Amino acid sequence: MAHSWGYDANNGPHKWGDHFPIANGPRQSPINVIPSQAHYDASLKPLSIQYDAATAKSILNNGHSFQVDFVDSDDRSVLKGGPVSGTYRLRQFHFHWGSSDEHGSEHTVEGKKYPAELHLVHWNSGKYPSFGESAAQPDGLAVVGVFLKIGNANPHLQKIIDAFDAIKEKGKQTSFSDFNPATLLPGSLDFWTYDGSLTTPPLLESVTWIVLKETISVSAQQMARFRSLLFTGDGEAPCHMMNNFRPPQPLKQRKVRASFK
Repeated sequence: MAHSWGYDANNGPHKWGDHFPIANGPRQSPINVIPSQAHYDASLKPLSIQYDAATAKSILNNGHSFQVDFVDSDDRSVLKGGPVSGTYRLRQFHFHWGSSDEHGSEHTVEGKKYPAELHLVHWNSGKYPSFGESAAQPDGLAVVGVFLKIGNANPHLQKIIDAFDAIKEKGKQTSFSDFNPATLLPGSLDFWTYDGSLTTPPLLESVTWIVLKETISVSAQQMARFRSLLFTGDGEAPCHMMNNFRPPQPLKQRKVRASFK
């Protein structure tokens, strides 16, 4: 039986290493990005992201976050360039957020937390036959991280939030179509990059992280809707979904590179 992990005192990030020893590995994520210590790398290519709204498929409450899944059997929604070589297909995106607007992101910038962080998860379809096989390889995944900052309501996020009533409890899923996640990207694709891991179990060290410098806006009212979702399923005592983030992990021997000066 799979170990049930979560974000509570009894099964939260500080306990994950009991069941997933890789939690203390050499390339764990997230990290605290220190811009002054990131090395500008002129050899980094510009990021090329092309998404097709027709590949959006469904939205799910998986009991840890909500995720929007995409058709990834072809190359209609892909990431290329930046720190990766080859083609990476979009598999899903999800968010991490806090109990207040003061904290919630997984990555931090000089110790600063943002209210939430979006993760767009891609797999190396040019090299591996499936997401599962990709996820086990050192160059298997590429995840784009986008920070959310309190400001104006975000109309593109609103379409997602409008689906929340149908997925309030753990295990609920509904169709979610005609959505282009490129609308969730900031105007500038300047990024920091480093070799890291999944930030949830099984914490596989297979992720090339691409953390965007520029933020996107979300209103306080929209963030409150994120916290209206539940970690719990039908028939369980309701527990609101919040603080579903892993704290920054030690950088160890890794270098963080920047695509900008």
